[in-house]
Amino acid sequence: MTRRLRRHVAGGFYHVTLRGNHRRPIFFADEDRDLLDTVVGDAAERLAARIHAYCWMTNHLHLLVQVADAPLGCLMLRIASRYAHRIQAPLATTGHLFERRYHAVLVDADCHLLAIVRYIHLNPVRAGTVTDPADYRWSSHRAYLGGPAPPWLCRAFALQLLGDDAVSAATHYRQFMHATDDSRWGEGTLKPHAQQPDILGGDDFVARVCGAAWQPRGPHSLDDLMRACGDRFRIAPEALASSSRSHHLARARAWLAHQVVAGRVTSISELARRLGRSEAAIRQVMARHRPEATGED
Repeated sequence: MTRRLRRHVAGGFYHVTLRGNHRRPIFFADEDRDLLDTVVGDAAERLAARIHAYCWMTNHLHLLVQVADAPLGCLMLRIASRYAHRIQAPLATTGHLFERRYHAVLVDADCHLLAIVRYIHLNPVRAGTVTDPADYRWSSHRAYLGGPAPPWLCRAFALQLLGDDAVSAATHYRQFMHATDDSRWGEGTLKPHAQQPDILGGDDFVARVCGAAWQPRGPHSLDDLMRACGDRFRIAPEALASSSRSHHLARARAWLAHQVVAGRVTSISELARRLGRSEAAIRQVMARHRPEATGED
């Protein structure tokens, strides 16, 4: 099977995962992670890439990378080959240290940057290595809290989304990390686009990346439509079924209901059941927020 070509967007943000071959360890001593710090910093400087978050796990690594003119593949090849050469030189080993192909997803930073940062920093917690990400030495989490950082780490871009100064940004970051965890890959705000699985973003972002010729397919199920609604209104799809009656959520529910009717996706009664509301309540919100008012195209 022909492999999908890598997508290069100059200035784009990518979440990258690189695993050990056959998921075997890539670190054999603490000093190996220090070596990777050096290799990543040198590669990023040479190729004018920016590293916004990282985590070095036992058998894989995570990076949030913003590339420049050089494609991501150039950066990852340089990191993987140089690190593997340095690690394997004194060892009696043969074969590849890393899998031949890294995994990368282009990220809509306007909508998903902080979710990716949290996902990366919570990897040791999800793996059961620690219960608090601050207890893990080999990620950028401590640096985001105000601790020491490698010179190549770019924290400012993400932190400025959380506060106007370093103290408030670190405080809000800590709160953000301890908020409800929606950071499992493939769920909620971390579900890649259904048509473009190498992109984390909504239809508008995909259209900007892929060009005017790209057209979204209509949703084929209520779950698809709820995810599309979440992307459009920049909310977690689960919020649609919450008890909140905010004006923004009311508009989102109305848009969803109008789309359900227009596309004959399901019945209003089934939609009402999924949203935890009565059928009458759904019809009322549809009447209050007509399609043109909800921004329906």
